[in-house]
Amino acid sequence: MIDINDAKMKFDEYLNGYDRNDDKIHLKITHTYHVLQAADEICRGEGIGKEDHGIALLIALLHDIGRFEQLKQFHSFQDSLFNHADFGVKVLFEDRMIELFLPERRYDEIIKKAIQYHSVYSLGDVKGLTARELLHCQIIRDADKLDNFRVKETESIETLFDTPRKQVELESITPNIMEAVRNRKSILSGHRVTHMDCWVSYLAFVFDLNFKTSFRWILNQDYMNRNIDRIAYKNPETKEQMEEIREICNEFIWERALPSGKSQVVYQDTEYL
Repeated sequence: MIDINDAKMKFDEYLNGYDRNDDKIHLKITHTYHVLQAADEICRGEGIGKEDHGIALLIALLHDIGRFEQLKQFHSFQDSLFNHADFGVKVLFEDRMIELFLPERRYDEIIKKAIQYHSVYSLGDVKGLTARELLHCQIIRDADKLDNFRVKETESIETLFDTPRKQVELESITPNIMEAVRNRKSILSGHRVTHMDCWVSYLAFVFDLNFKTSFRWILNQDYMNRNIDRIAYKNPETKEQMEEIREICNEFIWERALPSGKSQVVYQDTEYL
Protein backbone atom coordinates (compact mmCIF):
# COMPACT_ATOMS: atom_id res chain seq x y z
CA MET A 1 0.00 0.00 0.00
CA ILE A 2 1.37 3.41 -0.97
CA ASP A 3 1.52 5.86 1.94
CA ILE A 4 0.87 9.12 0.12
CA ASN A 5 1.05 11.20 3.29
CA ASP A 6 4.54 9.90 4.06
CA ALA A 7 5.53 10.52 0.43
CA LYS A 8 4.29 14.12 0.71
CA MET A 9 6.47 14.63 3.80
CA LYS A 10 9.52 13.31 1.94
CA PHE A 11 8.73 15.52 -1.03
CA ASP A 12 8.51 18.56 1.25
CA GLU A 13 11.95 17.70 2.64
CA TYR A 14 13.32 17.51 -0.92
CA LEU A 15 12.01 21.01 -1.61
CA ASN A 16 14.18 22.41 1.19
CA GLY A 17 17.01 22.43 -1.34
CA TYR A 18 15.25 25.11 -3.39
CA ASP A 19 14.20 28.73 -2.89
CA ARG A 20 10.51 28.57 -2.04
CA ASN A 21 10.27 32.36 -2.33
CA ASP A 22 11.20 32.27 -6.01
CA ASP A 23 8.02 32.90 -7.99
CA LYS A 24 8.61 30.03 -10.43
CA ILE A 25 9.56 27.55 -7.69
CA HIS A 26 6.45 28.56 -5.76
CA LEU A 27 4.35 28.12 -8.91
CA LYS A 28 5.62 24.55 -9.38
CA ILE A 29 5.13 23.57 -5.75
CA THR A 30 1.54 24.80 -5.89
CA HIS A 31 1.09 23.11 -9.26
CA THR A 32 2.28 19.77 -7.91
CA TYR A 33 -0.33 19.64 -5.17
CA HIS A 34 -3.11 20.72 -7.50
CA VAL A 35 -2.12 17.99 -9.97
CA LEU A 36 -2.36 15.58 -7.05
CA GLN A 37 -5.91 16.79 -6.45
CA ALA A 38 -6.79 16.52 -10.14
CA ALA A 39 -5.41 12.96 -10.32
CA ASP A 40 -7.53 12.09 -7.30
CA GLU A 41 -10.64 13.50 -8.99
CA ILE A 42 -9.93 11.53 -12.17
CA CYS A 43 -9.42 8.27 -10.28
CA ARG A 44 -12.67 8.68 -8.37
CA GLY A 45 -14.63 9.89 -11.37
CA GLU A 46 -13.42 7.03 -13.54
CA GLY A 47 -13.77 4.32 -10.88
CA ILE A 48 -10.04 3.52 -10.73
CA GLY A 49 -9.24 0.73 -8.24
CA LYS A 50 -7.60 1.41 -4.90
CA GLU A 51 -4.12 0.17 -5.82
CA ASP A 52 -3.93 2.13 -9.07
CA HIS A 53 -5.46 5.14 -7.31
CA GLY A 54 -2.51 5.16 -4.92
CA ILE A 55 0.00 4.76 -7.75
CA ALA A 56 -1.60 7.64 -9.65
CA LEU A 57 -1.32 9.93 -6.64
CA LEU A 58 2.37 9.14 -6.17
CA ILE A 59 3.03 9.77 -9.85
CA ALA A 60 1.24 13.12 -9.56
CA LEU A 61 3.37 14.07 -6.56
CA LEU A 62 6.62 13.23 -8.36
CA HIS A 63 5.81 14.05 -11.99
CA ASP A 64 7.56 17.45 -12.01
CA ILE A 65 10.39 16.69 -9.59
CA GLY A 66 12.83 17.52 -12.38
CA ARG A 67 11.40 21.04 -12.77
CA PHE A 68 12.97 22.33 -9.58
CA GLU A 69 16.54 21.71 -10.71
CA GLN A 70 15.65 23.20 -14.11
CA LEU A 71 14.42 26.37 -12.44
CA LYS A 72 17.41 26.49 -10.11
CA GLN A 73 19.82 26.31 -13.04
CA PHE A 74 17.98 28.25 -15.75
CA HIS A 75 15.05 30.05 -14.08
CA SER A 76 13.00 29.06 -17.12
CA PHE A 77 10.34 26.50 -18.00
CA GLN A 78 11.74 26.01 -21.52
CA ASP A 79 12.36 22.30 -22.10
CA SER A 80 14.70 23.17 -24.95
CA LEU A 81 17.15 24.17 -22.22
CA PHE A 82 16.52 21.23 -19.90
CA ASN A 83 14.27 18.17 -20.27
CA HIS A 84 12.62 18.05 -16.86
CA ALA A 85 10.88 14.72 -17.46
CA ASP A 86 14.12 12.92 -18.33
CA PHE A 87 15.87 14.54 -15.39
CA GLY A 88 13.05 13.49 -13.08
CA VAL A 89 13.47 9.88 -14.22
CA LYS A 90 17.23 10.13 -13.64
CA VAL A 91 16.85 11.53 -10.12
CA LEU A 92 14.23 8.98 -9.14
CA PHE A 93 15.53 5.80 -10.76
CA GLU A 94 19.21 6.21 -11.62
CA ASP A 95 19.98 8.06 -8.39
CA ARG A 96 17.43 5.83 -6.59
CA MET A 97 15.55 8.65 -4.89
CA ILE A 98 12.34 6.68 -5.52
CA GLU A 99 13.33 4.56 -2.50
CA LEU A 100 12.60 7.54 -0.25
CA PHE A 101 9.01 7.64 -1.42
CA LEU A 102 8.24 3.97 -1.94
CA PRO A 103 10.09 1.03 -0.30
CA GLU A 104 8.85 -1.60 -2.76
CA ARG A 105 9.97 -1.77 -6.38
CA ARG A 106 7.06 -3.50 -8.15
CA TYR A 107 5.58 -0.23 -9.44
CA ASP A 108 8.83 1.25 -10.73
CA GLU A 109 8.20 0.74 -14.47
CA ILE A 110 4.71 2.23 -14.25
CA ILE A 111 5.93 5.28 -12.35
CA LYS A 112 9.00 5.72 -14.55
CA LYS A 113 7.08 5.62 -17.83
CA ALA A 114 4.30 7.89 -16.59
CA ILE A 115 6.81 10.54 -15.54
CA GLN A 116 8.98 10.09 -18.62
CA TYR A 117 6.04 10.53 -21.02
CA HIS A 118 3.87 13.00 -19.12
CA SER A 119 4.96 15.92 -21.29
CA VAL A 120 5.50 14.34 -24.71
CA TYR A 121 3.40 15.69 -27.55
CA SER A 122 1.34 12.54 -27.98
CA LEU A 123 1.15 9.09 -26.42
CA GLY A 124 0.47 7.85 -29.93
CA ASP A 125 4.21 8.26 -30.55
CA VAL A 126 5.09 6.03 -27.58
CA LYS A 127 5.47 2.32 -28.30
CA GLY A 128 5.45 -0.72 -26.05
CA LEU A 129 3.29 0.49 -23.16
CA THR A 130 1.23 -2.09 -21.29
CA ALA A 131 -2.45 -1.32 -20.69
CA ARG A 132 -1.69 -0.39 -17.09
CA GLU A 133 1.23 1.83 -18.04
CA LEU A 134 -0.93 3.56 -20.64
CA LEU A 135 -3.65 4.16 -18.05
CA HIS A 136 -1.22 5.91 -15.70
CA CYS A 137 0.31 7.93 -18.53
CA GLN A 138 -3.19 9.12 -19.41
CA ILE A 139 -4.12 9.97 -15.82
CA ILE A 140 -1.02 12.10 -15.15
CA ARG A 141 -1.21 13.81 -18.53
CA ASP A 142 -4.85 14.76 -17.94
CA ALA A 143 -4.21 15.87 -14.35
CA ASP A 144 -1.23 17.97 -15.44
CA LYS A 145 -3.24 19.66 -18.20
CA LEU A 146 -6.22 20.30 -15.93
CA ASP A 147 -4.09 22.22 -13.47
CA ASN A 148 -2.44 24.07 -16.30
CA PHE A 149 -5.76 25.83 -16.81
CA ARG A 150 -5.73 26.97 -13.17
CA VAL A 151 -2.11 28.13 -13.50
CA LYS A 152 -2.91 30.14 -16.62
CA GLU A 153 -5.77 31.85 -14.81
CA THR A 154 -3.98 32.69 -11.57
CA GLU A 155 -0.32 33.36 -12.38
CA SER A 156 0.85 36.66 -13.81
CA ILE A 157 1.54 36.89 -17.52
CA GLU A 158 5.03 38.12 -16.65
CA THR A 159 5.75 34.96 -14.64
CA LEU A 160 4.42 32.71 -17.36
CA PHE A 161 6.20 34.33 -20.30
CA ASP A 162 9.04 36.43 -18.88
CA THR A 163 7.54 39.19 -21.04
CA PRO A 164 5.54 42.34 -20.17
CA ARG A 165 1.80 41.76 -20.34
CA LYS A 166 1.31 44.72 -22.69
CA GLN A 167 3.60 43.12 -25.27
CA VAL A 168 1.74 39.80 -25.16
CA GLU A 169 -1.59 41.59 -25.61
CA LEU A 170 -0.40 43.10 -28.91
CA GLU A 171 0.81 39.87 -30.46
CA SER A 172 -0.71 37.86 -33.30
CA ILE A 173 -1.44 34.17 -33.79
CA THR A 174 0.47 32.48 -36.59
CA PRO A 175 -1.60 30.71 -39.29
CA ASN A 176 -0.40 27.18 -38.55
CA ILE A 177 -1.53 27.54 -34.92
CA MET A 178 -5.04 28.52 -35.99
CA GLU A 179 -5.07 25.63 -38.45
CA ALA A 180 -4.22 23.18 -35.66
CA VAL A 181 -7.10 24.45 -33.52
CA ARG A 182 -9.53 24.26 -36.43
CA ASN A 183 -8.44 20.65 -36.92
CA ARG A 184 -8.85 20.01 -33.17
CA LYS A 185 -5.19 19.12 -32.75
CA SER A 186 -2.69 19.75 -30.00
CA ILE A 187 0.11 22.13 -30.91
CA LEU A 188 3.76 21.15 -31.16
CA SER A 189 5.97 23.46 -29.11
CA GLY A 190 8.34 23.85 -32.05
CA HIS A 191 5.53 25.32 -34.18
CA ARG A 192 4.94 28.24 -31.80
CA VAL A 193 6.41 31.59 -32.80
CA THR A 194 4.75 34.24 -30.64
CA HIS A 195 3.78 34.29 -26.98
CA MET A 196 0.18 34.34 -28.18
CA ASP A 197 0.88 31.07 -30.00
CA CYS A 198 1.98 29.65 -26.65
CA TRP A 199 -1.21 30.91 -25.03
CA VAL A 200 -3.35 29.22 -27.66
CA SER A 201 -1.33 26.00 -27.32
CA TYR A 202 -2.31 25.84 -23.64
CA LEU A 203 -5.99 26.12 -24.55
CA ALA A 204 -5.48 23.37 -27.13
CA PHE A 205 -4.53 20.95 -24.35
CA VAL A 206 -8.22 20.00 -24.34
CA PHE A 207 -7.69 18.13 -27.60
CA ASP A 208 -5.42 15.65 -25.80
CA LEU A 209 -7.57 14.87 -22.74
CA ASN A 210 -8.54 11.24 -22.18
CA PHE A 211 -11.33 11.02 -19.60
CA LYS A 212 -14.90 12.29 -19.31
CA THR A 213 -14.06 13.35 -15.76
CA SER A 214 -11.41 15.69 -17.19
CA PHE A 215 -13.86 17.36 -19.55
CA ARG A 216 -16.37 17.73 -16.73
CA TRP A 217 -13.65 19.37 -14.62
CA ILE A 218 -13.06 21.98 -17.34
CA LEU A 219 -16.80 22.62 -17.66
CA ASN A 220 -17.45 22.89 -13.93
CA GLN A 221 -14.65 25.41 -13.50
CA ASP A 222 -15.47 27.21 -16.76
CA TYR A 223 -11.74 27.27 -17.36
CA MET A 224 -11.84 27.71 -21.12
CA ASN A 225 -13.80 30.95 -20.93
CA ARG A 226 -11.97 32.23 -17.88
CA ASN A 227 -8.55 31.64 -19.47
CA ILE A 228 -9.52 33.28 -22.73
CA ASP A 229 -11.04 36.29 -20.99
CA ARG A 230 -8.07 37.13 -18.78
CA ILE A 231 -6.10 38.75 -21.62
CA ALA A 232 -7.12 42.00 -23.30
CA TYR A 233 -6.38 41.25 -26.95
CA LYS A 234 -5.27 44.53 -28.50
CA ASN A 235 -4.69 43.07 -31.95
CA PRO A 236 -8.14 43.12 -33.69
CA GLU A 237 -7.43 39.98 -35.72
CA THR A 238 -6.23 38.13 -32.64
CA LYS A 239 -9.35 39.17 -30.73
CA GLU A 240 -11.55 37.76 -33.49
CA GLN A 241 -9.51 34.56 -33.71
CA MET A 242 -9.77 34.03 -29.95
CA GLU A 243 -13.55 34.01 -30.23
CA GLU A 244 -13.29 31.33 -32.91
CA ILE A 245 -10.95 29.35 -30.64
CA ARG A 246 -13.42 29.73 -27.77
CA GLU A 247 -16.23 28.28 -29.88
CA ILE A 248 -14.16 25.36 -31.21
CA CYS A 249 -12.72 24.38 -27.84
CA ASN A 250 -15.98 24.69 -25.92
CA GLU A 251 -17.81 22.61 -28.51
CA PHE A 252 -15.12 19.93 -28.27
CA ILE A 253 -15.35 19.86 -24.47
CA TRP A 254 -19.14 19.56 -24.42
CA GLU A 255 -19.08 16.76 -26.99
CA ARG A 256 -16.85 14.69 -24.71
CA ALA A 257 -18.48 15.44 -21.38
CA LEU A 258 -21.38 13.41 -20.06
CA PRO A 259 -24.51 13.61 -22.22
CA SER A 260 -26.43 15.11 -19.28
CA GLY A 261 -24.20 18.18 -19.47
CA LYS A 262 -22.46 19.80 -16.55
CA SER A 263 -21.73 17.30 -13.82
CA GLN A 264 -23.65 17.64 -10.59
CA VAL A 265 -21.43 15.15 -8.78
CA VAL A 266 -19.66 16.49 -5.70
CA TYR A 267 -16.71 14.23 -4.92
CA GLN A 268 -15.81 13.50 -1.31
CA ASP A 269 -12.24 13.23 -0.03
CA THR A 270 -10.79 9.73 0.01
CA GLU A 271 -8.38 8.24 2.53
CA TYR A 272 -5.50 9.35 0.30
CA LEU A 273 -5.89 13.12 0.57
